Amino acid sequence: MDNTVFIIDDDASVRDALGLLLGLRGYRTAFFADAASFLNAYQPDWHGCLLIDIRMPGMNGLELQQKLRDIGCGIPAVIITGHGDVSSAREAFRAEAVDFLEKPLDETRLLKAIEEAYAYQDASLQEKKQSERVAAQMAELTPREREVMELVVAGKHNRDIAVELGISARTVEVHKARLMAKLKAEGVPQLVRMTLGLNGPR
Repeated sequence: MDNTVFIIDDDASVRDALGLLLGLRGYRTAFFADAASFLNAYQPDWHGCLLIDIRMPGMNGLELQQKLRDIGCGIPAVIITGHGDVSSAREAFRAEAVDFLEKPLDETRLLKAIEEAYAYQDASLQEKKQSERVAAQMAELTPREREVMELVVAGKHNRDIAVELGISARTVEVHKARLMAKLKAEGVPQLVRMTLGLNGPR
């Protein structure tokens, strides 16, 4: 599903007002009256931003936020409430909420929070794709190339790797060149980042 603002609030008037505001701004929206409705409908390929009210019948907004984290939902959340307090805000941010907004909602701040959530979501998706590409490239390495890579990343020099693996330094250089080419790594620092899951130039 394309980027969508998922509005989860038990107050129909709030859902209607947010739907009108965001619709006029060109946002795609979807509405849910409670946490259970959203969880029952949720699909792993959904992307965008969650607008979650704290006080709802059944599961409250903070509990929903934690439940979504537990099931691996990566959609960023903006918590909205008519009864804000410091402890609730702290709990929301601890669960990686993008923002914590009090009703009546400030339009400018709301739109900024949604855009931040979209940017965060896009960056996360790009990082995931990059990680998948690196994993596929890693799978192309031979067992020996993987051994050499692990020792290079550990900071060992070619001559030390040669002694440890019982091969010549020249052979180490060949394996190193091949694995760097397969991984499209431009140098050892980038190779280290790849093994840590922090890919690409900095």
